[in-house]
Amino acid sequence: MADSVSWFRRQPGWPAVLVDGPVVLRPYRRSDAAGWSEIRRANRAWLSPWESHLPGSWDEMNSPAAFRYVHADQRRSARTGDGMPFAVCLRENGEERLVGHLNVGSIVRRAFCSGYVGYWVDSRVAGRGVMPTAVALAVDHAFGPGGLHRIEVNIRPENQPSRRVVEKLGFREEAYHVRYMHIDGAWRDHIGYAMTSEEVVAEGGLLARWHRVRDNRG
Repeated sequence: MADSVSWFRRQPGWPAVLVDGPVVLRPYRRSDAAGWSEIRRANRAWLSPWESHLPGSWDEMNSPAAFRYVHADQRRSARTGDGMPFAVCLRENGEERLVGHLNVGSIVRRAFCSGYVGYWVDSRVAGRGVMPTAVALAVDHAFGPGGLHRIEVNIRPENQPSRRVVEKLGFREEAYHVRYMHIDGAWRDHIGYAMTSEEVVAEGGLLARWHRVRDNRG
């Protein structure tokens, strides 16, 4: 994994590899280009309604060549401490494969100590608890080694799968942002969810909370 971390300038809590069962969060590697492109291209209908993107075809913007620019942007974000970009992977049958993305971004420190979480997951593994686990891992890490106090997630009201992730984890719905972001040709409203470290510390962290919720659901 040397190529994954050698270029990072050390920031609070970064770089990091986070694991819970088969779910692994790790820094991206240059070798992720082909897997990232395959997932993105295969999930156009699943992902494109919820994402802002530059002009151009979906295949062009999600090609292995385009990944070089994505990876470079992630490197800059990680070096400056503005973000913690994770590849979300599954370990199954002795192999690890990329299945999604999670970023703790727009990090502001000092008196605010806050960041935003954004994520997507391959529709072929949706409903298996991968993304709630990934978000719980990332939030616990952000509140711990990452030194943050508050995490926000902003989601379009129509994006029910993404909203279910944060609602399962117990994020508070605290705002309705009118015409918040330009997506899919128009300015779209978003629902604001948030959580502070005090809300989960007594429960042993967000991952522990998620384990109890999942176990209780049977």
